[in-house]
Amino acid sequence: MKIKALFFAACRDIVGYRELDLDVGEGSQVEDLKNVLLVKYPELATINNVLSIAVNAEYVDGNTILNSGDEVAFIPPVSGG
Repeated sequence: MKIKALFFAACRDIVGYRELDLDVGEGSQVEDLKNVLLVKYPELATINNVLSIAVNAEYVDGNTILNSGDEVAFIPPVSGG
């Protein structure tokens, strides 16, 4: 099934894209998607522990099951003033 991954700030810099259309298996969880991206983009591991993830604009945990058409946003901490 297809989902759209959105990358913000440092995530976008690491991945090199603002968004990607990805295929994930039926019943995949957010953690499964994150693990696939960590293998493909190992530098994401540097921010993995502080990364927030939202599905369809709602913050979720790694156990959230993905559905076809979901938008999954990867959001690192933001600093500044």
